[in-house]
Amino acid sequence: MPETPQVAATQSPIGPQHRELLDQILDKWSLEILETLCEQPRRFNELRKAIPAITQKSLTTTLRRLERNGMVERIVTRTRPLAVEYQIAPLGKTFRDPVDALLNWTTAHMSDVAHARERFDAETSIEASAS
Repeated sequence: MPETPQVAATQSPIGPQHRELLDQILDKWSLEILETLCEQPRRFNELRKAIPAITQKSLTTTLRRLERNGMVERIVTRTRPLAVEYQIAPLGKTFRDPVDALLNWTTAHMSDVAHARERFDAETSIEASAS
């Protein structure tokens, strides 16, 4: 009988595929685009106006990446001129609750993180000045 490979107890359940996907859907612009599209479908220029800090290149790249990962759908309307609209895909809708949980956690712990950063910065500046 062939042996089944066993996963080492210390091996992280987070593998390269997990990291790649999370990098692609939890980055700065992806979250803002998904949040904006949760309100309603938008055309490209409407997204640019809703997120003024994003460049055209970053918006294009992020929308394509979100579409590739099944989070956003690109709808082409057969009008003159052609119109393209972006909306949250069904898979993207399932992402709402985990993102809300992360945002709630960050809101609840923002001051704890700020204190940890201050403590770290103070300790490292003391160590640097002692050197």
